[in-house]
Amino acid sequence: MLTLESACRRPERHRVLTGDRPTGPLHLGHYFGTLQNRVRLQDAGIELFLVIADYQVLTDRDLADRPAEHAENLVLDYLAAGIDPERATVFTHSSVPALNQLLLPFLSLVSVAELGRNPTVKDEIAHSRQAAVSGLMFTYPVHQAADILFCKPDLVPVGQDQLPHLEVTRTIARRFNDRYRTDLFPEPQALLSPAPLLAGTDGGKMSKSRGNAIPLGATEDETARLIRAATTDADRQIGYDPERRPGVSGLLRLAALCQDRDPHAVAEEIGSGGAARLKATVTEAVNEHLRPLRARRTALAADRDHLRRVLRAGSERANAVADTTLAEVRAVMGSV
Repeated sequence: MLTLESACRRPERHRVLTGDRPTGPLHLGHYFGTLQNRVRLQDAGIELFLVIADYQVLTDRDLADRPAEHAENLVLDYLAAGIDPERATVFTHSSVPALNQLLLPFLSLVSVAELGRNPTVKDEIAHSRQAAVSGLMFTYPVHQAADILFCKPDLVPVGQDQLPHLEVTRTIARRFNDRYRTDLFPEPQALLSPAPLLAGTDGGKMSKSRGNAIPLGATEDETARLIRAATTDADRQIGYDPERRPGVSGLLRLAALCQDRDPHAVAEEIGSGGAARLKATVTEAVNEHLRPLRARRTALAADRDHLRRVLRAGSERANAVADTTLAEVRAVMGSV
């Protein structure tokens, strides 16, 4: 496993694939957890592919809700955060047919029992919004393997919960190479970055589905309202203790990330000011930090055609890569 810092030291050696499902607006958890690091990878000169996995929205729900609109809004957040479409390939899953054709040969390389044992699949099934477990959900790691391997990256940024999925991808790459006596696919490594687990306004993990997130595109007044409603406690002396005081500590960590400070130092500065002063401090820190991003976002949002052009250009590049990979797969399988 590589770290973000070590990858950036030798950018010419690496290609990275990462992305998001278009299920709603990106929030501060995405920004500090992934977006900042993607911009660092791009600026270091590493080749970056960003997939907007619109087909995969159907993994855990019966119907995709406004996928085209959500995809455009993801592009909006990417560009506002600093992603440069001239240096990064941004594309939608559904617009690259050759990518999805890799699914069939890949499915032949894993067993039902192996998929059933995958802990991430088990967790997704447990929290599914579907009336019954679909075949798409059960085979989700194989779909993800196709998303990754079509462009032959050597690095994939993941959190701990995604490591089992990446191991399926590595297994598929290895078995394909062994079965067809080729070295077509690399076994991508996990790219571990110092991505913080950001708490939401209820003290739990910040998540769109939990309704505890602060969207990047929120106005300053909306941000203030969301933070005012955040969970704290009755102790007026503010201190950073994530185990005993998750709500207070989550807000302190958010302010610290925005100000590039230690959360203990932020807590000491607030002292006995209580929840009101804590929330005022966090609101000011968040709004100040996001002000340039939000200004860029507002300007970009005025030209939706530009967002669509970015997606079209990225999808054309992704299609060229996927067509080449699929032709290589057919050749080694003898199916040309």
